[in-house]
Amino acid sequence: MNANVPSSSTSHYPTAPTAQKLESHTLSVLVDNEPGVLARVIGLFSGRGYNIESLTVSETEHAKHLSLITVVTTGTPMVIEQIKNQLDRLVPVHRVTDMTLAGNSIERELAMVKVRGKGDNRVEALRLADAFRARVIDATTESFVFEITGKSDKIEQFVALMLPLGLVEVSRTGIAAIARGPDGM
Repeated sequence: MNANVPSSSTSHYPTAPTAQKLESHTLSVLVDNEPGVLARVIGLFSGRGYNIESLTVSETEHAKHLSLITVVTTGTPMVIEQIKNQLDRLVPVHRVTDMTLAGNSIERELAMVKVRGKGDNRVEALRLADAFRARVIDATTESFVFEITGKSDKIEQFVALMLPLGLVEVSRTGIAAIARGPDGM
């Protein structure tokens, strides 16, 4: 190797920043409940190339015309901070809370899982559903639709176990999050 040519693993600059690890964050965004607000929030993400892993929207205070947008996104700590700052500057946004950094939040997701099967596969699907506390919300002689609520990784596990038993379809709501304790957002 030529001593004058740096190797591919070294930097030309001795103080070059090291690669930052990607983190997943859940952001709660309190907004005015009016037409176009969701489009502006989503536009902020798409316009800057930020990814949205999960998105839920719901009116939370009817009398005040407020809605809560819960967004799960991934990025470096610097990118997450940029997203929060840019969201905070949007006109219809009242407050942005990083539920991941708050540390005292509860996150849940709901999924409906359709499984087709007969015989042993049917019995095994029911046994696993019971172990995961999934409810049967529809049943025919050839299929079940299960409703399961919990953390996303629990739902992922349940879906993975249903795959060899005849998984047909999955519909998921996305993550909903709320802070623990007596205080509101």
